[in-house]
This record gives sequence, C-alpha cells and structure tokens, in this order.
Amino acid sequence: MDEDESRPATLGELIRRQRELAELPMRQLASMVGISNPYLSQIERNLRAPSERVLNAIAEQLHLSADTLASQVTPDGGDDPAVVRALREDPDLTNAQRRSLEEMYHAFREVTVAKRRRGGGAEPGPSPE
Repeated sequence: MDEDESRPATLGELIRRQRELAELPMRQLASMVGISNPYLSQIERNLRAPSERVLNAIAEQLHLSADTLASQVTPDGGDDPAVVRALREDPDLTNAQRRSLEEMYHAFREVTVAKRRRGGGAEPGPSPE
C-alpha cells in the first residue's frame, strides 16, 4: 500500500526480495552460500549484518555484486522519483540495465535543470519530436 513498502529500505529486505525474485527457497540459498538457514533468516530480518565474505557469496549466488546490493539500499526508505523506483523494481531488467537507465534518467534531468537555470527555455514534459 505505502510507497515505501514497494522498495526495500534495508540490506536484509533487498536480499530477501532478490532471493524471492530468483525463486530460491531460503534453505537453498543458505546452502549455496555455505551458511546456516537461521543465519540467512537473521540477515534477511536485519537481526545480523552479514560479513563481507557472506555478503559477497550471497550477491554472487543472486548474480549481483555486493556493491549493487549496497547501492540499492536506502537508509531512509527512499526519496527517489517514481521513475527511478519503477526502474529498480522492474523484475524484467537486469541490474546493469537498471543502473544504466537510472544514470541516463539523472543525466537527462541534470541537462534540463541546467538549461532552465540558464533561461534556455527547457520545458518539462514530452518532446515534440
């Protein structure tokens, strides 16, 4: 219901969401990573922080990088524009595609804002092209 509920705000929530998107049962991912099921459960519930080794192993099994996992976590629940949230939540995009699209979106916005500040007349909205 709440917008903040649609995007994970913590590392544990993100790991759980990625595991579910990969359709991996918790026990299977824990086994693949080489940790116990209760330990993974505690990580997903934010009761324990994973070590760097464990985080890297989880990321590898989810076909992500540990940096990607960390970069998608927002400490405050996220004040990102709806476009960015939608990109991050789209299960049909790879993480690399998400990052590229997000970078392009921010770059386009920066250009438009800069033009507007200079009085270049850049209007928000669809292009007439």
